[in-house]
Amino acid sequence: MPEGTKDDPWILTTAPGSSEYRMWREDDADPPALVCQVGSTTLRYRASAVDDLAAWLREQGDWVPLGAADEQKTAAEGTVEAWGRSESNPVGGWYGLRSGYRGRFGMYLPPLLEELGLVALTHDARNNRVRAV
Repeated sequence: MPEGTKDDPWILTTAPGSSEYRMWREDDADPPALVCQVGSTTLRYRASAVDDLAAWLREQGDWVPLGAADEQKTAAEGTVEAWGRSESNPVGGWYGLRSGYRGRFGMYLPPLLEELGLVALTHDARNNRVRAV
């Protein structure tokens, strides 16, 4: 398994398998971050999202829709995306760190959690879901 560093990143694909991207941790960032490189676009999320999302999914006890959406669009209620920007999550809002690129939490975080063995993820063409294992 990759180390999850910039030199040895996780190479992931979106749930439908339509796009490949790389992720790695930057533990020395403030706050510690997950960097998500999708082509020439770089997104950054709080590293605490891994443990926080896994815990929230365990609390849900069932399949949860991903609901990926850009930052400028409203996330569907009850989705991973909505939780990733909700004032009721552990960070009190957005896990995304780069303004204008804070969305797509529901697209890029669940495949990482699957790679880490924390969740099961469906891999359909649309409407994918995730649950804790």
